[in-house]
This record gives sequence, C-alpha cells and structure tokens, in this order.
Amino acid sequence: MLDADLKSQLQAYLEKVVHPIELVASLDESAKSQELLGLLQDVASLSDKISLSPDGTDARKPSFAINRLGTDVSVSFAGIPLGHEFTSLVLALLQVGGHPSKATQEVIEQVRNLDGEYRFETFMSLSCHSCPDTVQALNLMSVLNPNIKHVAIDGSLFQDEVNERQVMAVPTVFLNGEPFDTGRMSIEQIAARLDSGAGDRAAERIKSKPAFDVLVIGGGPAGAAAAIYAARKGIRTGVAAERFGGQVLDTMAIENFISVTYTEGPKLAAALEQHVHEYDVDVMNLQRAEQLIPADEPGGLHEVRLANGATLKSKTVILSTGARWRNMNVPGEQEYRNKGVTYCPHCDGPLFKGKRVAVIGGGNSGVEAAIDLAGIVGHVTLLEFDSKLRADEVLQRKLRSLPNVDVIVSAQTTEVQGDGRKVSGLVYTDRSSGDCRQVALEGVFVQIGLLPNTEWLKGTLKLSPRGEIEVDARGETSLPGVFAAGDVTTVPYKQIVIAMGEGSKASLSAFDYLIRLPIPEDALAA
Repeated sequence: MLDADLKSQLQAYLEKVVHPIELVASLDESAKSQELLGLLQDVASLSDKISLSPDGTDARKPSFAINRLGTDVSVSFAGIPLGHEFTSLVLALLQVGGHPSKATQEVIEQVRNLDGEYRFETFMSLSCHSCPDTVQALNLMSVLNPNIKHVAIDGSLFQDEVNERQVMAVPTVFLNGEPFDTGRMSIEQIAARLDSGAGDRAAERIKSKPAFDVLVIGGGPAGAAAAIYAARKGIRTGVAAERFGGQVLDTMAIENFISVTYTEGPKLAAALEQHVHEYDVDVMNLQRAEQLIPADEPGGLHEVRLANGATLKSKTVILSTGARWRNMNVPGEQEYRNKGVTYCPHCDGPLFKGKRVAVIGGGNSGVEAAIDLAGIVGHVTLLEFDSKLRADEVLQRKLRSLPNVDVIVSAQTTEVQGDGRKVSGLVYTDRSSGDCRQVALEGVFVQIGLLPNTEWLKGTLKLSPRGEIEVDARGETSLPGVFAAGDVTTVPYKQIVIAMGEGSKASLSAFDYLIRLPIPEDALAA
C-alpha cells in the first residue's frame, strides 16, 4: 500500500510512540475495505507498539479507530486517510500514542477543562487543503479530553450520508448530530466556541498590555513580514490577527514563490507563524479589529478597538488585513451558501461527483476551477460577465479541449435558485441580447476576485474607490504613523511575494518614523 520511501519516513515518526495503540478496523467485502486493510497492515508493521484488529463493528465501512490500550483515548476515521489527510493520520497515531502536540499549554488546559459531552463528526474530502486543520484540531481535542469524541468522514465514500445530511461543502462539522460549522477551524477557534468564558478572559489579558512601538493588524504574508522586520529592530511588536495565515490558508498550489518551486498554502502559513514566533512578538490570534482611533497628535498613541471590547495602543500601526472572496451579491447566494454555493473547487469538488455545476468567473481562478472540476463532475458551465475570457491563453486552450465544459460569455448571473435545501439552478442575463436564461445545476463555484477587508476603516483614513487603503511608495497612509501593506492596499498585483515585500517595507518605514519622533521634554530633563 505504502511505497518504500513513505514507509521509511513513517517508521521514523512512529519511533516517537510512547503508549501501545491498537488499530480497530470495521470492514466489509468492498475493494475500499481491502485498500484500508492494506494501509493499516503497513502501519502496524512499522512499530512493535501498534497492533491491528480487523473485528471492528462500526456501521461505517470501511472505517477504523486508533485506541490507546487500557484507556478511553481514541480517534476515528471513516475512509482511507491518504492525500491531504495522511498527515492527519500520522499525527493521530503519534498523539494517541502519547507524543505531545505543539499546541500551547494554555489551549491544552482549556480543552481539558471543557465540561459536557461532545461528539464531533467532520465530513471532509482527501483533495481538500482546508480539511486537515479542522480534522487535526478535533482529533487532538479528543485525545486531550475523554468527553470529546471525533470521527473524520471521507464524504466521497459515504455519499448516501452526505446526501441525507445535505453536506455540500467541506469541511462540515456536526456536533452531537447537529450542524456546528463549516470551513477551516483551528483548535483555538473550536475551543473558544465551546468555552463561553474564553472571549472575556482574552479581552482582560489584552486590556492589560502596555503600548506597542509597532502594532500589526493582520497575520497574512504582509503582516508576518512586517512583524519580523519590526521585531528584528528590537522594538516592542504586536500582531492582532483574526486568522493567522490569512488568505494563504485557502490557497492550494503555490508555484511562483521565488526559490520555492512548489508549496501549498497551509504549509506556507504554518512556516510564517513559526518564523514570527522565533522573535519576541506578542501574537494575539482570533482577534478581529473593529475600529481605528488615530492619535490626537503626531507621536501620540493610536488605538485599535477589537471585537471583544479590548483596546490596543501603539505608536505606529501597520494595517495588513488582506482581502476575501468577492460575492456575486445576487438573490439566493447567501441562502444557499454551503448548500451548493461554494468558493473552493479543490475542497468541495468531490462532493459534486457526476453532477452539473457552474463556475462564475473567466479569469485564471475561474478557468483553473473549471478545468479541475471537469475531471470530477458531470458537466461544467463557465459564465463570464465580459465578452471574452480573461485567463491566460494556455489555460483557455486546456479549457476548450474538455468535452464536458460549456463557456458562456457576456453572461450576468442574476439569481441562484434552489428548493429551500440546496441549489437547483441559476439565472443569468445574456448581455448581448438582453434575454433571461436559466441553467439547471446542483453547484455554483464563485471565482470573481477579491474584496479588501477595510469596512472597519471607512471614514478613518483615505480609501480608493475600490475600498483599498491608499499608500505611497513607503507604505504610508493618509494618517501619520499608520502604514499599510499587502492585498488590502492600492499596490497592484495581489501576490504573496509582493505582500511580503510590502510588509517588510511598511515595517522599515514605521521604524524610520519612530526614530524621527521628537524626544519628550521630560525624557530630555532626565
């Protein structure tokens, strides 16, 4: 099942297993069950601390549990955790086997102290790059707290259950049989949802923090670079991020990050966070900024008010809040979000196997999505507002070669239709003729660009007509002491490598601003 190189790597990892564990497989006569059995046999053969029993009685087949012998510590998978979920399997083996996680002690204690019974089910797909974070977070929580149970379910192998429970996006998480949430989630986010007092405690900690020299708002590539450059100057640096990693977490293949021929968004995001933590940076994750209060006078303290009510103060601020997927803003889009309307073809494509779907957008993202989906779904209709596609010609040639793709240009999507539970079609206007037309389908993948996250800044500093923060060549905004970097600004070409450079530049500009501030008279007297 596993090739020799992978076995060798896995065997090295499994040397870290401390406690004996048992793999309990629930199988039937299907080919997938035999495939899972082969995988588990390979795993068990690599460590004398791992045993295998094929006598499981779980209703989902194929599935298996990883149990720590003599305890109730257990992690379960329904399916064959390969692809993006192979790392989830390795981590589950290590953690059930007693190897410590990299979670902070604060989060570990928070999870251990959760009261109540929590039975989580995560529907995922092996091609989903957002799913492993959620699966791994819930797996770890089930290891830390015996009142928490979790099973990760490969939706492509359990289509009847997917249809019955109306799962139309991954990851989708159920708690005690009821919908809990969809999308990528960290252990900190999930624990905060379950721990009703977490927000208040975080707010109290933040309120007590002294003023920063540089406060970075946002934890994507621009924010991480800004924080590192500031910390290297030896000045007091803080980062407040709603989601450390930002939009990079939702990026699949990255092939144009200079000197790195290929990587993936979650891997790069983890490296960014690790690099920031190498320095003396106060990282405040899961914190959404809601208001910027400029300093009363040059050299004074700016304030940033957070959603939890706490306020941070700093001599300079670097805004790097990034951007998010643009919505179509048509009737039915929000009603059927995650019920057929989705924004991630890599994640959710396998749930639409053999079905008819639409892709909205004819740029590179839209055409790439249509190409990817064509190999999974029954038929793809690509709709582009403009009179021609805007994607690179090499992508257009590939798209035109696919027999199950139709391209419609000059098409303005006006409505997403459904039966109250899921998408059943969409309506568009032919901009050439003015005719209104309908397409019957079961999924809509929206790929029409990004919007800057600047709503909270309106009326505070100068924004472009597109809502981007206007900056000069030094990253300075219209407010003295406030800088900005990355996709949230007017700098053209929204690229990771550009965002990192702009974040570094904004940080250097902030430091230059700080050293040129007049020295307070009381300091001179001292």
